[in-house]
Amino acid sequence: MYIWGDDRRFNSYNSYFTREFGGRVQKISIDAGFSCPNRDGTISTGGCTFCRNDAFNPSYCRPEKSISQQIEEGIEFHQRRYRRAKSYLAYFQPYTNTHKPIDELEKLYREALSVDGVIGIVIGTRPDCINEEILEMLSELEAKSEVWSVESGVKRPVIILEYGIESVYDETLRRVNRGHDFATARKAIELTHRYGFPCGGHFIFGLPGETRDMMFHAADIISELPLTTVKFHQLQIFKDTAMADEYLSHPSDFRLFTLEEYIEFVIDFVERLNPNIVIERFAGEVPPRFLVSKPWESLRYDQVLAMIEKRMAERDTWQGKMLESRQLGV
Repeated sequence: MYIWGDDRRFNSYNSYFTREFGGRVQKISIDAGFSCPNRDGTISTGGCTFCRNDAFNPSYCRPEKSISQQIEEGIEFHQRRYRRAKSYLAYFQPYTNTHKPIDELEKLYREALSVDGVIGIVIGTRPDCINEEILEMLSELEAKSEVWSVESGVKRPVIILEYGIESVYDETLRRVNRGHDFATARKAIELTHRYGFPCGGHFIFGLPGETRDMMFHAADIISELPLTTVKFHQLQIFKDTAMADEYLSHPSDFRLFTLEEYIEFVIDFVERLNPNIVIERFAGEVPPRFLVSKPWESLRYDQVLAMIEKRMAERDTWQGKMLESRQLGV
């Protein structure tokens, strides 16, 4: 058994929620019609060069539907696939889900928490779109709300902030037109941690200009952040994006991972990662019709995950192994 309390070779998201709530907790994606300051002119109108949010949206997730309707349809959708799930997190996913006036934000979040079975919300946003006013509102919402959990009865809601960070390197963030620097991400994570909310970070491996050594060094930087969870995605080039134009014009500027390369790389990376950080995803999955780059044999994420875990067992390695070796002076 590893220090996170089970026999899986990494600190997994499913196990984290089982430890916290006694059973499986399923995310239900919501499109609440948010925009992005990097698209609507607040920062820029171009957006991040890699971004195509509709590639990740489930079929039931449409902004013309109410929050409640999307959650109810999402629960029905997931009950067919994950019958063990009894509790749900409403996941405000596409674009920047703190980019509205604060009274509108509170109304949307309250509606999500009012749906039976929902025990909390996950708010996907940018690190330059969080502040103390929003966190104070969330603190009050957490304190005054009650939600029903099959496993644990009436309790306070779970409120999680997830930040798109993508890279720890400012030169990379400028190249992909991210619109903020890494210091902004660090500040947002530390502020969120200070308010006591679980905090997640999203990172992309293989962005143009980053070497293998740069990506490995990022593990040291990420490990020092007060993050609860992380998501890792391999770079995929989406159709109808600025990055697709760049890729088609100058393909030699990109070093995309093959499946076999990525499995070895991500295991090497995770060996360097703080074992207290929960890993939600190792890789991204989108329908091949959205891609300019070649998909990995149309494999589903659960198949890729099984291959990663099998290879970790073959290598007899686990999350944080290299950190343990350094501490022992090996």
